[in-house]
Amino acid sequence: MIWKSFSDKQLKVLNWWCRSSPHYSKDAIICDGAVRSGKTTCMSLSFVLWAFYAFDGQYFAICGKTISSLKRNLIAPLIPMLNSLSFSCEYKASKNILTVRKKDRVNYFYLFGGKDESSSALIQGITLAGILLDEVVLMPRSFAEQAIARCSVSGSRFWFNCNPDNPSHWFYNEWIKKRDAKNALYVHFTMDDNPSLTPAIKKRYEALYSGVFYDRFVKGRWTVSSGLVYPMFSHEKHIFHDEPQCDKFYISCDYGTVNPASFGLWGRSGDTWYRLAEYYYDSRREGEQKTDEEYYEALKALAGSKKIEAVVCDPSAASFMTVIRRHGLFSVLSADNNVMDGIRKVSSALKAGKIKFSAACRDTLREFSLYRWQNDSVKDAVRKENDHAMDDIRYFVATVADSEEDVFFAAALNRNL
Repeated sequence: MIWKSFSDKQLKVLNWWCRSSPHYSKDAIICDGAVRSGKTTCMSLSFVLWAFYAFDGQYFAICGKTISSLKRNLIAPLIPMLNSLSFSCEYKASKNILTVRKKDRVNYFYLFGGKDESSSALIQGITLAGILLDEVVLMPRSFAEQAIARCSVSGSRFWFNCNPDNPSHWFYNEWIKKRDAKNALYVHFTMDDNPSLTPAIKKRYEALYSGVFYDRFVKGRWTVSSGLVYPMFSHEKHIFHDEPQCDKFYISCDYGTVNPASFGLWGRSGDTWYRLAEYYYDSRREGEQKTDEEYYEALKALAGSKKIEAVVCDPSAASFMTVIRRHGLFSVLSADNNVMDGIRKVSSALKAGKIKFSAACRDTLREFSLYRWQNDSVKDAVRKENDHAMDDIRYFVATVADSEEDVFFAAALNRNL
Protein backbone atom coordinates (compact mmCIF):
# COMPACT_ATOMS: atom_id res chain seq x y z
CA MET A 1 0.00 0.00 0.00
CA ILE A 2 1.18 3.53 -0.85
CA TRP A 3 0.98 5.86 2.16
CA LYS A 4 0.51 9.58 1.70
CA SER A 5 0.68 12.41 4.19
CA PHE A 6 -2.12 12.86 6.70
CA SER A 7 -4.07 16.05 7.25
CA ASP A 8 -4.19 17.64 10.71
CA LYS A 9 -7.69 16.32 11.32
CA GLN A 10 -6.76 12.81 10.22
CA LEU A 11 -3.79 12.92 12.61
CA LYS A 12 -6.11 14.02 15.41
CA VAL A 13 -8.32 10.98 14.74
CA LEU A 14 -5.32 8.67 14.56
CA ASN A 15 -3.78 9.94 17.82
CA TRP A 16 -6.63 11.09 20.12
CA TRP A 17 -6.44 7.95 22.29
CA CYS A 18 -2.68 8.18 22.89
CA ARG A 19 -1.57 9.13 26.41
CA SER A 20 0.28 12.17 25.05
CA SER A 21 -2.89 13.51 23.39
CA PRO A 22 -4.89 16.33 25.05
CA HIS A 23 -8.01 14.28 24.18
CA TYR A 24 -6.88 11.08 25.89
CA SER A 25 -9.55 11.35 28.60
CA LYS A 26 -12.43 11.38 26.09
CA ASP A 27 -14.83 8.44 26.05
CA ALA A 28 -15.88 8.77 22.42
CA ILE A 29 -15.00 10.33 19.08
CA ILE A 30 -17.49 11.66 16.51
CA CYS A 31 -16.41 12.36 12.93
CA ASP A 32 -18.89 13.89 10.49
CA GLY A 33 -18.71 15.92 7.30
CA ALA A 34 -18.41 15.65 3.54
CA VAL A 35 -18.09 12.50 1.48
CA ARG A 36 -14.58 11.42 0.46
CA SER A 37 -13.09 13.55 3.23
CA GLY A 38 -10.90 10.74 4.60
CA LYS A 39 -12.73 10.32 7.90
CA THR A 40 -13.73 6.66 7.50
CA THR A 41 -10.30 5.41 6.50
CA CYS A 42 -8.37 7.08 9.30
CA MET A 43 -11.07 6.23 11.85
CA SER A 44 -11.15 2.50 11.02
CA LEU A 45 -7.35 2.27 11.13
CA SER A 46 -7.20 4.23 14.38
CA PHE A 47 -9.88 1.99 15.91
CA VAL A 48 -7.81 -1.16 15.36
CA LEU A 49 -4.55 0.49 16.47
CA TRP A 50 -6.22 1.71 19.67
CA ALA A 51 -7.61 -1.79 20.31
CA PHE A 52 -4.09 -3.24 20.22
CA TYR A 53 -2.68 -0.40 22.29
CA ALA A 54 -5.28 -0.87 25.04
CA PHE A 55 -6.33 -4.54 24.91
CA ASP A 56 -5.35 -8.10 24.12
CA GLY A 57 -7.77 -10.97 23.52
CA GLN A 58 -10.86 -8.75 23.58
CA TYR A 59 -13.96 -8.49 21.41
CA PHE A 60 -14.98 -5.38 19.48
CA ALA A 61 -17.77 -4.52 17.04
CA ILE A 62 -17.69 -2.70 13.72
CA CYS A 63 -21.19 -1.76 12.62
CA GLY A 64 -22.63 -0.47 9.34
CA LYS A 65 -26.06 -0.24 7.77
CA THR A 66 -25.55 -3.68 6.21
CA ILE A 67 -22.80 -6.28 6.37
CA SER A 68 -22.22 -6.02 2.61
CA SER A 69 -21.80 -2.23 2.65
CA LEU A 70 -19.53 -2.50 5.68
CA LYS A 71 -17.28 -5.05 3.98
CA ARG A 72 -17.17 -2.98 0.79
CA ASN A 73 -16.65 0.48 2.30
CA LEU A 74 -14.61 -0.21 5.43
CA ILE A 75 -13.18 -3.71 5.71
CA ALA A 76 -11.92 -3.99 2.10
CA PRO A 77 -9.62 -0.94 2.39
CA LEU A 78 -8.76 -1.62 6.05
CA ILE A 79 -7.20 -5.06 5.64
CA PRO A 80 -4.44 -3.96 3.17
CA MET A 81 -3.56 -1.07 5.51
CA LEU A 82 -3.21 -3.45 8.44
CA ASN A 83 -1.19 -5.93 6.37
CA SER A 84 1.22 -3.13 5.42
CA LEU A 85 1.75 -2.51 9.15
CA SER A 86 2.65 -6.19 9.76
CA PHE A 87 -0.73 -7.17 11.19
CA SER A 88 -2.16 -10.55 10.21
CA CYS A 89 -5.87 -10.50 9.30
CA GLU A 90 -8.29 -13.42 8.91
CA TYR A 91 -11.93 -12.81 8.00
CA LYS A 92 -14.51 -15.59 8.49
CA ALA A 93 -17.60 -14.74 6.47
CA SER A 94 -19.70 -17.46 8.10
CA LYS A 95 -19.32 -15.78 11.51
CA ASN A 96 -18.74 -12.21 10.29
CA ILE A 97 -15.64 -11.89 12.42
CA LEU A 98 -12.27 -10.34 11.60
CA THR A 99 -9.39 -11.73 13.65
CA VAL A 100 -6.36 -9.44 13.78
CA ARG A 101 -2.97 -10.50 15.14
CA LYS A 102 0.39 -8.86 15.68
CA LYS A 103 3.23 -10.68 17.40
CA ASP A 104 1.75 -12.28 20.53
CA ARG A 105 -1.43 -10.13 20.60
CA VAL A 106 -4.82 -10.88 19.05
CA ASN A 107 -8.18 -9.11 19.05
CA TYR A 108 -11.53 -10.01 17.48
CA PHE A 109 -13.80 -7.66 15.54
CA TYR A 110 -17.40 -8.71 14.91
CA LEU A 111 -19.30 -7.14 12.00
CA PHE A 112 -22.94 -6.16 12.48
CA GLY A 113 -25.57 -4.61 10.19
CA GLY A 114 -28.02 -2.14 11.72
CA LYS A 115 -30.51 -1.57 8.92
CA ASP A 116 -33.80 -1.58 10.89
CA GLU A 117 -35.36 -1.76 14.34
CA SER A 118 -35.10 -5.55 14.48
CA SER A 119 -31.31 -5.35 14.13
CA SER A 120 -30.88 -4.43 17.79
CA ALA A 121 -31.55 -8.07 18.67
CA LEU A 122 -28.46 -9.14 16.71
CA ILE A 123 -26.03 -7.45 19.05
CA GLN A 124 -27.69 -8.28 22.36
CA GLY A 125 -25.75 -10.38 24.86
CA ILE A 126 -22.21 -9.74 23.64
CA THR A 127 -19.64 -7.97 25.84
CA LEU A 128 -17.42 -5.51 23.99
CA ALA A 129 -14.30 -3.45 24.67
CA GLY A 130 -15.20 -0.90 21.99
CA ILE A 131 -17.49 -0.22 19.08
CA LEU A 132 -17.23 1.63 15.75
CA LEU A 133 -20.49 2.71 14.13
CA ASP A 134 -19.86 3.58 10.48
CA GLU A 135 -22.58 5.83 8.97
CA VAL A 136 -24.41 5.87 12.28
CA VAL A 137 -27.16 8.20 10.96
CA LEU A 138 -28.37 5.35 8.71
CA MET A 139 -28.99 3.11 11.74
CA PRO A 140 -32.09 3.16 13.95
CA ARG A 141 -31.56 4.64 17.40
CA SER A 142 -32.50 1.33 19.06
CA PHE A 143 -29.62 -0.48 17.35
CA ALA A 144 -27.03 2.21 18.10
CA GLU A 145 -28.03 2.42 21.76
CA GLN A 146 -28.04 -1.36 22.15
CA ALA A 147 -24.55 -1.45 20.61
CA ILE A 148 -23.30 1.25 22.96
CA ALA A 149 -24.74 -0.63 25.93
CA ARG A 150 -22.63 -3.70 25.03
CA CYS A 151 -19.39 -1.79 25.83
CA SER A 152 -19.00 -2.72 29.49
CA VAL A 153 -15.27 -3.61 29.53
CA SER A 154 -13.23 -1.11 31.55
CA GLY A 155 -11.57 1.39 29.22
CA SER A 156 -14.01 0.80 26.36
CA ARG A 157 -14.74 3.70 23.99
CA PHE A 158 -17.25 4.64 21.28
CA TRP A 159 -16.37 5.64 17.72
CA PHE A 160 -18.96 7.32 15.46
CA ASN A 161 -18.70 8.27 11.79
CA CYS A 162 -21.34 9.79 9.48
CA ASN A 163 -22.30 12.19 6.73
CA PRO A 164 -24.76 14.91 7.86
CA ASP A 165 -28.51 14.44 7.73
CA ASN A 166 -31.57 16.40 8.84
CA PRO A 167 -30.79 18.55 11.94
CA SER A 168 -33.74 16.89 13.68
CA HIS A 169 -31.95 13.52 13.50
CA TRP A 170 -31.61 11.79 16.88
CA PHE A 171 -27.82 11.39 16.56
CA TYR A 172 -27.26 15.09 15.86
CA ASN A 173 -29.34 16.09 18.87
CA GLU A 174 -28.23 13.38 21.30
CA TRP A 175 -24.52 13.18 20.49
CA ILE A 176 -23.20 16.03 18.39
CA LYS A 177 -25.09 18.79 20.22
CA LYS A 178 -24.41 17.09 23.58
CA ARG A 179 -20.81 16.09 22.87
CA ASP A 180 -19.43 17.89 25.93
CA ALA A 181 -21.90 16.17 28.25
CA LYS A 182 -21.09 12.83 26.57
CA ASN A 183 -17.32 13.53 26.96
CA ALA A 184 -16.86 13.05 23.19
CA LEU A 185 -14.28 14.53 20.83
CA TYR A 186 -15.95 16.04 17.75
CA VAL A 187 -14.04 16.38 14.46
CA HIS A 188 -15.77 17.91 11.41
CA PHE A 189 -14.30 17.00 8.00
CA THR A 190 -14.38 18.64 4.59
CA MET A 191 -12.90 17.34 1.33
CA ASP A 192 -9.90 19.58 1.97
CA ASP A 193 -9.04 17.34 4.93
CA ASN A 194 -8.29 14.42 2.59
CA PRO A 195 -4.86 15.07 1.02
CA SER A 196 -5.31 12.23 -1.50
CA LEU A 197 -8.09 14.11 -3.37
CA THR A 198 -6.91 16.07 -6.38
CA PRO A 199 -8.66 19.31 -7.37
CA ALA A 200 -10.19 17.46 -10.34
CA ILE A 201 -11.71 14.79 -8.10
CA LYS A 202 -13.09 17.42 -5.72
CA LYS A 203 -14.65 19.23 -8.65
CA ARG A 204 -16.22 15.96 -9.83
CA TYR A 205 -17.93 15.41 -6.50
CA GLU A 206 -19.09 19.01 -6.35
CA ALA A 207 -20.69 18.53 -9.77
CA LEU A 208 -22.30 15.26 -8.72
CA TYR A 209 -24.69 16.65 -6.08
CA SER A 210 -27.15 19.51 -5.84
CA GLY A 211 -29.77 20.84 -3.44
CA VAL A 212 -29.91 19.28 0.01
CA PHE A 213 -27.45 16.54 -1.03
CA TYR A 214 -24.88 19.14 -2.07
CA ASP A 215 -25.22 20.88 1.30
CA ARG A 216 -24.80 17.62 3.18
CA PHE A 217 -22.35 15.58 1.13
CA VAL A 218 -20.14 18.35 -0.27
CA LYS A 219 -20.45 21.15 2.29
CA GLY A 220 -20.91 18.76 5.22
CA ARG A 221 -23.86 20.66 6.70
CA TRP A 222 -26.79 19.36 8.75
CA THR A 223 -29.54 20.98 6.68
CA VAL A 224 -33.31 20.73 6.30
CA SER A 225 -34.70 19.53 2.98
CA SER A 226 -37.06 22.09 1.40
CA GLY A 227 -38.58 23.16 -1.91
CA LEU A 228 -38.52 21.03 -5.05
CA VAL A 229 -37.05 17.56 -4.68
CA TYR A 230 -35.31 17.84 -8.06
CA PRO A 231 -34.43 21.52 -8.58
CA MET A 232 -31.72 20.48 -11.05
CA PHE A 233 -34.30 19.19 -13.57
CA SER A 234 -34.14 21.30 -16.70
CA HIS A 235 -36.27 21.23 -19.85
CA GLU A 236 -33.22 22.24 -21.88
CA LYS A 237 -30.93 19.55 -20.48
CA HIS A 238 -33.26 16.64 -19.76
CA ILE A 239 -35.93 16.60 -22.50
CA PHE A 240 -35.43 15.06 -25.96
CA HIS A 241 -37.68 15.02 -29.04
CA ASP A 242 -36.10 12.50 -31.43
CA GLU A 243 -35.90 8.91 -30.18
CA PRO A 244 -32.28 7.63 -30.04
CA GLN A 245 -31.04 4.22 -31.15
CA CYS A 246 -31.07 2.06 -28.01
CA ASP A 247 -29.47 -1.32 -27.30
CA LYS A 248 -31.27 -2.31 -24.10
CA PHE A 249 -34.79 -1.74 -22.72
CA TYR A 250 -36.53 -1.87 -19.32
CA ILE A 251 -39.93 -0.87 -17.99
CA SER A 252 -40.41 0.62 -14.52
CA CYS A 253 -43.76 0.48 -12.71
CA ASP A 254 -45.39 2.30 -9.84
CA TYR A 255 -48.59 0.33 -9.41
CA GLY A 256 -51.82 1.86 -8.17
CA THR A 257 -55.53 1.08 -8.19
CA VAL A 258 -57.06 4.02 -6.32
CA ASN A 259 -53.86 6.01 -6.70
CA PRO A 260 -52.42 6.60 -10.20
CA ALA A 261 -50.35 3.91 -11.90
CA SER A 262 -47.24 5.03 -13.75
CA PHE A 263 -45.16 2.89 -16.15
CA GLY A 264 -42.03 4.10 -17.96
CA LEU A 265 -40.29 2.54 -20.99
CA TRP A 266 -36.51 3.06 -20.81
CA GLY A 267 -33.88 2.63 -23.49
CA ARG A 268 -30.10 2.83 -23.20
CA SER A 269 -28.02 4.67 -25.75
CA GLY A 270 -24.34 5.00 -24.90
CA ASP A 271 -24.10 5.75 -21.19
CA THR A 272 -27.47 7.53 -21.02
CA TRP A 273 -30.92 6.10 -20.24
CA TYR A 274 -33.88 7.61 -22.12
CA ARG A 275 -37.50 7.46 -20.92
CA LEU A 276 -38.95 6.80 -24.35
CA ALA A 277 -42.64 6.59 -23.44
CA GLU A 278 -44.95 6.31 -20.48
CA TYR A 279 -48.31 4.94 -19.44
CA TYR A 280 -50.08 6.92 -16.71
CA TYR A 281 -53.57 6.11 -15.47
CA ASP A 282 -55.40 8.05 -12.73
CA SER A 283 -58.58 6.21 -11.75
CA ARG A 284 -59.93 9.23 -9.88
CA ARG A 285 -59.48 11.40 -12.94
CA GLU A 286 -60.92 8.77 -15.30
CA GLY A 287 -63.72 7.67 -12.95
CA GLU A 288 -62.97 3.95 -13.31
CA GLN A 289 -60.53 1.54 -11.70
CA LYS A 290 -58.58 -1.04 -13.71
CA THR A 291 -57.78 -4.65 -12.89
CA ASP A 292 -54.32 -6.22 -12.78
CA GLU A 293 -55.02 -7.88 -16.12
CA GLU A 294 -55.94 -4.56 -17.70
CA TYR A 295 -52.73 -3.03 -16.38
CA TYR A 296 -50.82 -5.98 -17.81
CA GLU A 297 -52.31 -5.30 -21.25
CA ALA A 298 -51.19 -1.66 -20.91
CA LEU A 299 -47.73 -2.91 -19.99
CA LYS A 300 -47.57 -5.07 -23.13
CA ALA A 301 -48.72 -2.17 -25.28
CA LEU A 302 -46.01 0.07 -23.80
CA ALA A 303 -43.34 -2.55 -24.56
CA GLY A 304 -44.53 -3.03 -28.12
CA SER A 305 -42.10 -5.18 -30.10
CA LYS A 306 -39.06 -4.22 -28.01
CA LYS A 307 -37.14 -6.89 -26.11
CA ILE A 308 -37.58 -5.94 -22.46
CA GLU A 309 -34.78 -7.04 -20.13
CA ALA A 310 -37.03 -6.82 -17.07
CA VAL A 311 -39.97 -5.00 -15.55
CA VAL A 312 -38.88 -3.15 -12.39
CA CYS A 313 -41.88 -3.12 -10.05
CA ASP A 314 -43.03 -1.38 -6.93
CA PRO A 315 -42.12 -4.03 -4.30
CA SER A 316 -45.54 -3.66 -2.64
CA ALA A 317 -47.37 -4.62 -5.87
CA ALA A 318 -47.35 -8.35 -5.15
CA SER A 319 -50.52 -9.17 -7.06
CA PHE A 320 -49.42 -7.29 -10.18
CA MET A 321 -45.99 -8.95 -10.14
CA THR A 322 -47.75 -12.32 -9.88
CA VAL A 323 -49.83 -11.54 -12.98
CA ILE A 324 -46.73 -10.50 -14.96
CA ARG A 325 -44.87 -13.67 -13.97
CA ARG A 326 -47.86 -15.88 -14.74
CA HIS A 327 -48.00 -14.66 -18.34
CA GLY A 328 -44.30 -15.52 -18.76
CA LEU A 329 -43.45 -12.77 -21.24
CA PHE A 330 -41.41 -10.49 -18.96
CA SER A 331 -38.92 -11.01 -16.17
CA VAL A 332 -39.76 -9.08 -13.00
CA LEU A 333 -37.42 -7.25 -10.62
CA SER A 334 -38.62 -6.06 -7.22
CA ALA A 335 -37.41 -2.46 -7.00
CA ASP A 336 -35.03 -1.00 -4.45
CA ASN A 337 -37.44 1.16 -2.44
CA ASN A 338 -35.10 3.12 -0.15
CA VAL A 339 -36.67 6.54 -0.70
CA MET A 340 -33.88 8.90 0.36
CA ASP A 341 -31.13 6.83 -1.21
CA GLY A 342 -33.18 6.56 -4.39
CA ILE A 343 -33.82 10.31 -4.53
CA ARG A 344 -30.09 10.92 -4.08
CA LYS A 345 -29.33 8.55 -6.96
CA VAL A 346 -31.91 10.19 -9.24
CA SER A 347 -30.51 13.62 -8.32
CA SER A 348 -27.00 12.48 -9.23
CA ALA A 349 -28.21 10.96 -12.51
CA LEU A 350 -30.01 14.20 -13.42
CA LYS A 351 -27.00 16.31 -12.49
CA ALA A 352 -24.74 14.11 -14.65
CA GLY A 353 -27.22 14.03 -17.55
CA LYS A 354 -27.46 10.21 -17.31
CA ILE A 355 -31.26 10.11 -17.61
CA LYS A 356 -33.43 12.00 -20.12
CA PHE A 357 -37.14 12.17 -20.91
CA SER A 358 -39.24 12.27 -24.04
CA ALA A 359 -41.30 15.42 -24.49
CA ALA A 360 -44.26 13.05 -24.89
CA CYS A 361 -44.01 11.97 -21.22
CA ARG A 362 -46.33 14.75 -20.10
CA ASP A 363 -47.23 13.36 -16.67
CA THR A 364 -43.55 12.86 -15.86
CA LEU A 365 -42.77 16.46 -16.78
CA ARG A 366 -45.77 17.68 -14.80
CA GLU A 367 -44.68 15.80 -11.66
CA PHE A 368 -41.10 17.09 -11.89
CA SER A 369 -42.47 20.63 -11.49
CA LEU A 370 -44.67 19.69 -8.49
CA TYR A 371 -42.74 17.07 -6.50
CA ARG A 372 -41.74 18.74 -3.22
CA TRP A 373 -40.31 18.11 0.23
CA GLN A 374 -42.50 18.31 3.31
CA ASN A 375 -40.95 21.49 4.67
CA ASP A 376 -42.55 21.08 8.10
CA SER A 377 -41.34 17.52 8.59
CA VAL A 378 -38.97 16.72 11.47
CA LYS A 379 -37.24 14.26 9.17
CA ASP A 380 -36.63 14.02 5.44
CA ALA A 381 -39.95 13.26 3.74
CA VAL A 382 -41.62 14.07 0.45
CA ARG A 383 -45.23 15.09 -0.03
CA LYS A 384 -47.32 12.08 -0.97
CA GLU A 385 -48.77 13.75 -4.03
CA ASN A 386 -47.59 14.14 -7.62
CA ASP A 387 -45.15 11.32 -6.92
CA HIS A 388 -46.16 8.33 -9.06
CA ALA A 389 -43.95 8.91 -12.10
CA MET A 390 -41.33 10.12 -9.61
CA ASP A 391 -41.55 6.78 -7.80
CA ASP A 392 -41.26 4.64 -10.93
CA ILE A 393 -38.26 6.73 -12.08
CA ARG A 394 -36.66 6.25 -8.65
CA TYR A 395 -37.26 2.48 -8.83
CA PHE A 396 -35.56 2.31 -12.22
CA VAL A 397 -32.55 4.42 -11.34
CA ALA A 398 -31.91 2.74 -7.98
CA THR A 399 -32.42 -0.79 -9.29
CA VAL A 400 -30.99 -0.66 -12.83
CA ALA A 401 -29.30 2.56 -13.94
CA ASP A 402 -27.26 3.14 -10.78
CA SER A 403 -26.07 -0.47 -10.63
CA GLU A 404 -24.75 -0.17 -14.18
CA GLU A 405 -23.00 3.10 -13.31
CA ASP A 406 -21.15 1.58 -10.35
CA VAL A 407 -17.69 2.29 -11.77
CA PHE A 408 -17.59 5.80 -10.34
CA PHE A 409 -18.78 4.77 -6.90
CA ALA A 410 -16.30 1.87 -6.87
CA ALA A 411 -13.86 4.53 -5.68
CA ALA A 412 -15.20 3.59 -2.25
CA LEU A 413 -13.03 0.50 -2.50
CA ASN A 414 -9.87 2.53 -2.96
CA ARG A 415 -9.78 5.11 -0.19
CA ASN A 416 -6.11 6.02 -0.37
CA LEU A 417 -4.90 8.22 2.45
